[in-house]
Amino acid sequence: VWIELGLQTIHPATSSFIRSGFTLECFQTTVDMLHHYRIPVIVHVILGLPGESKEQMLETVSHVGNLGIFGIKLQLLHILSDTDLGSLYLTEPFPLLTHDAYCELVVDCIERLPQTITIHRLTGDGPKNLLLAPLWSSAKRSVLNQIEHTLKKRDTWQGKCYHDKE
Repeated sequence: VWIELGLQTIHPATSSFIRSGFTLECFQTTVDMLHHYRIPVIVHVILGLPGESKEQMLETVSHVGNLGIFGIKLQLLHILSDTDLGSLYLTEPFPLLTHDAYCELVVDCIERLPQTITIHRLTGDGPKNLLLAPLWSSAKRSVLNQIEHTLKKRDTWQGKCYHDKE
């Protein structure tokens, strides 16, 4: 048994934009309570949220890496039809991660996560009938293959750049 918490980001402006409904402090209190009861925690993070820089996304992943959690799910932002974000994207398109940039970013994230954290997801795929963008994300096998290739090309691994906060 474990509990999955959808943090998505540690940045207040982005949390407000996506209407997460809770603060980072509330999230931390919940993680602390679950640790107290020895309930494993998996944290969900979305990469590519509107307005977030690569540095901000890596700050989120580094923060999560220092929480003493059981697992993490990394997820590419999907723009889906019939959502507020989908409507915004259609009227005021904003930059999205490219296939290459996403795969490089995921490898950067993997390097920053301690080896004690189980990575439960490296990407996901939105429902094809609802997916507006990025369309390349529907080729999940291609994404996973490129992540594996990037790890090998960079001769890197989970935890290579992990720095504990203590």
